[in-house]
Amino acid sequence: MDLDQLSQALGRNLKHWRAERGLTLDALAERAGVSRGMIIQIEQARTNPSVGTTVKLADALGVGIATLLDFERGPQVRIVSGEQTVRMWSTPAGSDASLLVGSDTEGPRELWSWTLMPGDESASDAHPPATTELLHVTAGELTLVVEGAAHHVPAGSSAAFEANVAHRYRNDGAEPVEMVMAVSIPPVR
Repeated sequence: MDLDQLSQALGRNLKHWRAERGLTLDALAERAGVSRGMIIQIEQARTNPSVGTTVKLADALGVGIATLLDFERGPQVRIVSGEQTVRMWSTPAGSDASLLVGSDTEGPRELWSWTLMPGDESASDAHPPATTELLHVTAGELTLVVEGAAHHVPAGSSAAFEANVAHRYRNDGAEPVEMVMAVSIPPVR
């Protein structure tokens, strides 16, 4: 999926889900903490928002990022090829996070693949209450910081935490960190 297709899909789906939820531009802006002008630009496919902005909008709408990015869905089984995964975050050092697949059954669920190069980090704002993140480190040692407390997660280990607080993923080591992460977001009531 190229950047233009991504912008078009995001704009179309943001507009659809905002209407589906009965939200005005102002209501979504307030709920997501994103400016009204930014939402208009996204809906008109005139900008590509940051990962943080996209997550805030998805959280405010109660859908997963995969839903906002218009992945094709089958009735029961959906295969997402490697070419359809979406790199959502990257750094010049070579760190990246890619959304592999997502589902909105009983609240959004997302599966991510992450690479964090030595010295890199990614910060995340708090997600909605009852959001859970599960991660498994396959290489290196992740420093997971939740509410300012650092937790070391070496290769072969997993972690689970409630992500309704600010958190960050950091690589303080000398080798790349590879991890898989699942995110479960409660449905909007």
